[in-house]
Amino acid sequence: MNAYLVGADVLGNIPDLLSSYGIKVHKHVSGRNAAHQRKPASLKGADLLILFTDFLSHNVMRAYRDLAHEENVRFVACRRSVCALSQSLDKIECTKVCDACPNKKIH
Repeated sequence: MNAYLVGADVLGNIPDLLSSYGIKVHKHVSGRNAAHQRKPASLKGADLLILFTDFLSHNVMRAYRDLAHEENVRFVACRRSVCALSQSLDKIECTKVCDACPNKKIH
């Protein structure tokens, strides 16, 4: 699964957490640049949109949520912390990939 991340200047441990769920970072935009605050052209190639709310304005979040709805891409909105993201992913029923699992998909 590929994720489009919006918000946060630095991702820190977020990519490691996402990989534990079998999710790769497809694209990351900080949301601070004026070009990032406009509606993106497309979420093509993304299966999940992650909005980090502590770095985005309401208008930016609305634009990305609307685009996700138009393109049938799931989205989560949370603060930029590993704990908050993990809770949000659990709520949409993403499951962690276990290294010992024989059904583990290799990316």
